[in-house]
Amino acid sequence: MNIEKIQINELLVSAVDQKLYVALICQLNKDFVLANLEYEIDETCTPEFLKQKLNTIVAELIHNEFDSFLNLLYRIDLSERKIVGLSNKNQEIYISSVAFLILKREWEKVWFKNNYS
Repeated sequence: MNIEKIQINELLVSAVDQKLYVALICQLNKDFVLANLEYEIDETCTPEFLKQKLNTIVAELIHNEFDSFLNLLYRIDLSERKIVGLSNKNQEIYISSVAFLILKREWEKVWFKNNYS
């Protein structure tokens, strides 16, 4: 099991434990809309489905709509440096790493909003 998989599982468990899982999905959906993407993740989906769906979305954007992918990263406020720093030797690991960084950034937004609003 690679490190991103462990970290993404911990992040999602933390979101569920803190009762912020639905807020995390809502934040993702909001940023998809603001990035002019027609993706929507069901708020009742399982954490496993969320991981799979986000990996699918990231892969599709990277392969077919790279400008939209960059727009999403900008909208989410994900540092380009973090994306460039990822190893892209194995495309599957690269995609899951990008998906993890997206979820991590969205989680930071939700967590800060919940704790400091």
